[in-house]
Amino acid sequence: MNLKLSNPKVKLLLITLLCVIISILTQAQTFIKEHPAINPYQYAVVKESSFEHGAVTSAHPLASMVGAAIMQDGGNAFDAAIATQFCLAVVFPGAGNIGGGGFMLARKANGELIGIDYREAAPKSANRDMYLDDKGNPIPSKSRDGALASGVPGSVAGMVSTQAYAKFPLAKLIEPAIELAAFGFVITDREAKGLNSEKANFLKNSSAPSAFTQREWKAGDTLYQPELAATLKRIQKYGLKGFYEGPTADMIVKEMEHTSGIITKEDLKNYRPKFRKPIEFDYKGHHVISFSPPSSGGIIIAQMLQMIAPYHIENMGVNTEASVSLMVEAQRRAYADRAEHMGDPDFWKVPTKTLISASYAKERMKDYVPGTAGNSKITQAGEVHESEQTTHFSVIDAEGNMVAITTTLNDTYGNKTIVAGAGFLLNNEMDDFSVKPGVPNMYGAIGGEANSIVPGKRMLSSMTPTLVTVNNKPYISIGTPGGTTIPNQVFEGLVNIIDYKMTIKAAIDNPRFHHQWIPDMIGVESDFPEQTINDLKSKGYTIMKRGRFGRMDGIQILKDGMRNAAGDKRGDDSVAGY
Repeated sequence: MNLKLSNPKVKLLLITLLCVIISILTQAQTFIKEHPAINPYQYAVVKESSFEHGAVTSAHPLASMVGAAIMQDGGNAFDAAIATQFCLAVVFPGAGNIGGGGFMLARKANGELIGIDYREAAPKSANRDMYLDDKGNPIPSKSRDGALASGVPGSVAGMVSTQAYAKFPLAKLIEPAIELAAFGFVITDREAKGLNSEKANFLKNSSAPSAFTQREWKAGDTLYQPELAATLKRIQKYGLKGFYEGPTADMIVKEMEHTSGIITKEDLKNYRPKFRKPIEFDYKGHHVISFSPPSSGGIIIAQMLQMIAPYHIENMGVNTEASVSLMVEAQRRAYADRAEHMGDPDFWKVPTKTLISASYAKERMKDYVPGTAGNSKITQAGEVHESEQTTHFSVIDAEGNMVAITTTLNDTYGNKTIVAGAGFLLNNEMDDFSVKPGVPNMYGAIGGEANSIVPGKRMLSSMTPTLVTVNNKPYISIGTPGGTTIPNQVFEGLVNIIDYKMTIKAAIDNPRFHHQWIPDMIGVESDFPEQTINDLKSKGYTIMKRGRFGRMDGIQILKDGMRNAAGDKRGDDSVAGY
C-alpha cells in the first residue's frame, strides 16, 4: 500500500501514533523520574557499604538501587524484595527471571518465620523415563535444551504470594521493572559477552528472534525489551492471571510446540506456591535459619556445621589443610545423604528431623580421621529412620525484617528458549530431577528414587537462602548462586564470619573449595592457596583447579546497628541502601 504524507487520513494516523508514543514516554517513566539517582544509562557497581536504615545486595546495581529506593519510599523488606526480583528479570536475564522459580525465606521483625517455595513443578504429562532413549540411557540434551526441559514456572506466583507481607500494591512494585524493560538500560561487558555467546542457542531453541538476538552486543549498548515490558504490564494489571492465564499463558504454550515442550494451560493455571517450615538449628551461639526440602540446602548446612562443631576449627586457620580437610569430610557425608534421602516432601518422606540432629552429625563423623583423605566409595548415605546460574539477593529493612531470596533458571539463560511475543527465558529445571537414578545431572549431582520425575513434583534444589540471628535479634542475610556448590559456599561463608571473625565482605570474597561426594575430588578456585593444595594432595586428596564459582551476596548488622552490605567480587553484584 502506498501511503502519502499529503493524505489527510495518513497525517491523522501519524499524529495519533505520535501522540500515543508521547503519552507512553511521559507516563511510563514515572518511577525513574521520581528517583533521579537511579540512572539506567549510567550506573556503577558498589561492592560494599554500610547503611543506617535499609540495605539490598543483588546481582545487578540497578536492581539493588530500585529495592533500596522502594524502602526509602516507605516500603519494607518484602516490598523491596518483590521490586528487586522483577528488576532482576529485566537487567540480569541469565538468571533473574519470571520463567523460573525459587525460594523466599524471611524473618519478620517480630520473629515470625516465612518460607515460600515457588520452585518449578513437573508438568502433568511428565514421566519418569521421559529423557531416556530406547535402551534406557539418558539423553542429556533433552533435559537441558529447549522447551521440553522446562518445569512449570513459579517466580511470578512467588512474588504475588510475598506481596501479602508488603506495604505497597503489586502494581507499584513492578513498575520499575516495566520502565527498565521498555526504555532500556546500558549493559555491562559481562552481560554483552553472555548474550553474544548464547545467540546461536537462543535462535536454535526459540521459535522467533528476540531482543537478545538483534545484534552483536558490546559494553555500553542499551538493551530494550518491549515484549518483556508488555508481559510485565499484564502481570501489573491482572496479577497471577496476567501470567498464568490469558495472552502470556497462550504464548508459553505456543512456544512449547517449537521444541516438543509439554507445559499446558492447565499446568500453568494450576500452579501454586507452597509455604514450608524453615530449617532451624544452633551453631556456636548463632541461630541459623535456612530452607527446607525441596531445597537440600538447609539440611546440608545444618549437617555440615554440626559435624565440624566439636573440632574447634577456629584454631586451625583459614583455608589450611587442617580446616579444609575437616570441612571437606563434612561435605562428603552431607552430599551422600542428599543423594539418598532428599526430595520433594509432598512425594517422598524426607527424614529432616534426624538429618539435622546433633546426634546424627556425631554418628556420621565417627569414621573421620584428621589428616587422612576420605573415600566416597566407602562413605555412603547414613542410615536414618524417619541449579550454576541462579541468583540470590538479600534485604534488611529499618524495622529488622530480613529477606533472603534465591531464584534460578538452572543453567545460564535456562533452556535457551525465549517465549515468542513474551520476551522472557524459560528454565531447564527438569534436569534437576534424577533423570535416571544413579546418573549425574549437569552439575554432577547423583540422585535416586527420592528425586525421580513425577507429575506435579518439585525437583530437588541446592538453593540455600539463609538467615542468622544472635540473641533473637537479626544478624545476617546471605545466599548465592552456583548449582550444587551453593550449600558449600554458604557453609564456608558462615564459618568465615562466625569462626574466623571476618567481615561479611571478606567472608564472601575468600577463595572457595567444593566437594560433593561424587565425583571424589575437591574443586578449588584459581586463587586458592598453593600450599594448602599441596598439603591436601600429600594427604591423598584429588584436587582440581576451576574457575570462580558462585556470586554470594549478604548483609550483616553490626554492633552499632548499621547494615553492612556486600556484593561478591566474582560478578557485577552491587549493594544499595539508605
